Amino acid sequence: MEKQEMIATINEALAQEFEVEISDITPEANIKDSLHLDSLALVDMVALIESIYKVKISGKDINRIKTFGDLYDVISEQINT
Repeated sequence: MEKQEMIATINEALAQEFEVEISDITPEANIKDSLHLDSLALVDMVALIESIYKVKISGKDINRIKTFGDLYDVISEQINT
């Protein structure tokens, strides 16, 4: 899967799930601020991504994710291993 395709799929899913404009989802944007996530919603976001890509995001990886760019990198690493 190409990274641009992965990014488009993630952005579309997150925009729909969290009812935000897809234009607000940029690589440098803070995930928690952009999606208005509390800790429970963060778990929902991780579960959504895991279900789309059939991957397991560890607690260590979750702590690395601050921006959408970080999320793309973590998912890319997971699906390319």
